[in-house]
Amino acid sequence: MAAPAPHPAHDELRARWLTTVRRARDAGRPPTGDPAPQPPRDAPAGEARTGSPQPPHGPHAHDAHPSQDAGLPDPEPYLRDLLGRWAEPQRRYHTTDHLLAVLRRVDELAGHADDPAAVELAAWFHDAVYLPDRSTNEERSARLAERALPELGVDARRTAEVSRLVLLTVTHDPAPGDRDGEVLCDADLAVLAGGPEAYAAYAAAVREEYGFVPDDAFRTGRAAVLRQLLDLPRLFRTPYGAERWEAAARRNLATELGLLGM
Repeated sequence: MAAPAPHPAHDELRARWLTTVRRARDAGRPPTGDPAPQPPRDAPAGEARTGSPQPPHGPHAHDAHPSQDAGLPDPEPYLRDLLGRWAEPQRRYHTTDHLLAVLRRVDELAGHADDPAAVELAAWFHDAVYLPDRSTNEERSARLAERALPELGVDARRTAEVSRLVLLTVTHDPAPGDRDGEVLCDADLAVLAGGPEAYAAYAAAVREEYGFVPDDAFRTGRAAVLRQLLDLPRLFRTPYGAERWEAAARRNLATELGLLGM
């Protein structure tokens, strides 16, 4: 079977991945240079792909080259694995377009983050494992990051932070003062603040992703998700997100809830 065509933004995604991996490696590298961690021999059943993503993006990275990180694994195979995951056929909303949108929103919010590299890596991994009929996607995505990032030379502290951030997207409810969590969750939820046509397309893609669910069951489940979001004291925790996205997102959520008749 022929390989799928590259995403139109493949070059941008590649540059972003390579730059992010480089920044994450450099920030955790001791001056004396410890040996790179060795990859675990076995991956959990059902997730035995290569692992994770790779560097450059945004204003800070379109010219990075993996060969500059002597002695560390090439990030390119991890990029291919991640992009393959994001392009899986069961996805309709949680696609490469969503990944790119979240990464671009992280760029907008990066000044609020304590560890921008960790947030960027978490964006790459936050839906890397995604099956619409499973409730463990975030946990499995976090485990994927925990395997792949040490292989890539990312230190244990930052790997743990990436895993924590991925798991935070279950609730999108970061604790007060969790600046990295605020950035990732705001970037992931920014789609809720789209214009009427963009929001309608998002809602339609979500419904299509859950096409195996009968209409009545979908309406009940979707309404519960919308109410959970509307019940949050604030959808967006960064000052930028609260100012620019909060009101529009709440209007969209309330409108969709009304259209569901729930």
